[in-house]
Amino acid sequence: QLPRRPQVEQGTGSGFIVSPDGYILTNNHVVQGAERVTVRLLDNREFSARIVGTDPSTDVAVIKIPATGLTTVSFGNSDSTRIGEWVLAIGNPLGENFTFTVTAGIVSAKGRLLQGLQQSRYAIQDFIQTDAAINPGNSGGPLVNVRGHVIGINSAIASETGYYAGYGFAIPINLARTVMNQLIETGRVERAVMGINIRDANQEDA
Repeated sequence: QLPRRPQVEQGTGSGFIVSPDGYILTNNHVVQGAERVTVRLLDNREFSARIVGTDPSTDVAVIKIPATGLTTVSFGNSDSTRIGEWVLAIGNPLGENFTFTVTAGIVSAKGRLLQGLQQSRYAIQDFIQTDAAINPGNSGGPLVNVRGHVIGINSAIASETGYYAGYGFAIPINLARTVMNQLIETGRVERAVMGINIRDANQEDA
């Protein structure tokens, strides 16, 4: 029955720098609903970040920190990525004690559908599947190929416990870059939708 003090909800995630002037790519669910976003770099510098734009349908978000001369990632081509290729997942799993962790695996599949993740009928259903270890906190971090080029954004896992069980999923970087460019230019994403219903042809159709 005692009066409670206000509770502050905090969460951690990952992201990667895409421009020297401080634009950072991450997941929408990492920053969604946040009143304040703080970015910590590898050299331990901390910045207060501004949310440039978010897109729940692809789970992509762009944030910006007030910095210049930053080292940026190199983008790969997720369309040409092949099943069986080695990949590395980079991020901050399980909070502050394991920041900047790198795990290795292979591309297990492409074009995966994830039931239960759809927040709308137009949500992304084209994930890259990998067995590189991904845990809570890895969200928003890069999935890179053996040349160090980013091919995806680590976003989800399939697990009954909520922790790594061998199945991680990343948003293809080609899709994420299209969303990113629109968010930076206009702060929102515009997309066309065409309604199509697919079914087996019956005797009347024939």
